[in-house]
Amino acid sequence: MHTEVKMSEEQRQQLLNLTRRSILGTSMGLGGIAMAEILGGGQARAKGAGGAPTDAGPDLGKLATGQFPAKAKRVVDIHMKGSVSQTDTFDYKPEVFKRHGQEIPPSVKGHGKISAMSNGQTSFPLMRSIADFKQYGSDGRWVSDLFPHVGKIVDDLTFIHTIWNPQVNHDPADILMHTGFQLAGRPAAGAWVNYALGTDNSNMPSYVVMKSQFQAAGVGATQATWSAGFLPSNHQGVEFRSGNSPVLYVGSPDGMGRQERRDQMDVIGELSRHQYQNVGDPEILSKIAQYEMAYRMQDSVPEVTDLSDEPSYILDMYGPQVHQPGTFARNCLLTRRLIERGVKYVQLVQVGWDHHNAIARRHPPDCWAVDQPSAALVTDLKQRGLLDDTLVTWKGEFGRTVYAQGGINPNSGRDHHGGNFTMWMAGGGTKPGIAYGKTDDFSYNIAENPVEIHDMNATMLHLLGIDHKQLTFHYQGRDFRLTDTAGKIIPGILA
Repeated sequence: MHTEVKMSEEQRQQLLNLTRRSILGTSMGLGGIAMAEILGGGQARAKGAGGAPTDAGPDLGKLATGQFPAKAKRVVDIHMKGSVSQTDTFDYKPEVFKRHGQEIPPSVKGHGKISAMSNGQTSFPLMRSIADFKQYGSDGRWVSDLFPHVGKIVDDLTFIHTIWNPQVNHDPADILMHTGFQLAGRPAAGAWVNYALGTDNSNMPSYVVMKSQFQAAGVGATQATWSAGFLPSNHQGVEFRSGNSPVLYVGSPDGMGRQERRDQMDVIGELSRHQYQNVGDPEILSKIAQYEMAYRMQDSVPEVTDLSDEPSYILDMYGPQVHQPGTFARNCLLTRRLIERGVKYVQLVQVGWDHHNAIARRHPPDCWAVDQPSAALVTDLKQRGLLDDTLVTWKGEFGRTVYAQGGINPNSGRDHHGGNFTMWMAGGGTKPGIAYGKTDDFSYNIAENPVEIHDMNATMLHLLGIDHKQLTFHYQGRDFRLTDTAGKIIPGILA
């Protein structure tokens, strides 16, 4: 219980008449205002009579439980920013091994869209995989030696070899992958899920983002991929950072106790409610909700990021980098802990992979950093009974060319390739142990079962019990949706 702060009508009026400058001079300060801005806004709490916020519990979202029975309750979206080479990892092509150094046949290369970085190239020699492949699992799935741990769990995975992206530059391709449109400004998939289904834990955000990167990443993370766009701002992803303060501006300043912070929240809430009654801006309610969320996160976030209760065999399973905050391995383990606490959508971003040169030297350590943790997360969820209703997706924004950029030499790399690339899924109602779609002998064109990005997002929503055509938001005279005007469910990957 906390002490209720009572104000006279005169005091309330004085609060309403505070200027911006005078507010900044109070104990509320820039930190309090920045906290609300960083975390976004939104009606994350239930509403009582007359639309006033209450403490009734977690936000149930627009759809509460979905539109039909769901196979997945939550999503882990693992994104390799910069694009993994499918020919060096999961799309085995023995024909390319045989023809190493020969020109890619003109009939294969065709006239498809290529990156501007290859426009001046006159020779396009095929380059074999930088690693050998082995067969794993009950069906002998081919996996590169760069991913031995993922190879051991292929019977739990659903590979899609024929996803494609019409964009061949990082940011528009990345944004299209996550929002259904190539320009920034639309809601990310996680924001749509948050808007639709709300949260199961009022003490934690429903949508959490964690990013990690290699020392020389080359490309940066794209914040538009976890934006709320035109949805209420509380639906944006809340970024957890490495270090002792995972969320900025949540901690209280030195000298401020828990009760003082509670009293401050009550004063801010009272002021904000009066402002809402005067101007009717729904974002004011959003700010109230996010101040309250930040207050509750002061207890919940340190608990979820403290790994002292994790047994050594679990830490070992995720690999040596799990002990280092901010690494992909650490974030994978934190993802499992967030899932256990009711977070609906976790987005892991590993920045790097843009290997236009020296791919034989640069790709292996990048694969090493994500191979064991990715496999450990799937295994950990499975052994705890969480994989059945957790959808895990693992992908980049496009693939890389089968031909060498800059010719065959020790410094060879691979350019961007949107025509086809490989992703995998696990759990959440997907069919394990299969590969969907086929590419040609050169992993350059799709031979059967193409998968558009809108198809992937439509299927993800379907597994959550959501009809992608019915989840819409009216904005600027139009009903928008994650899948824009396209999208088909992929029945071949459903269990």
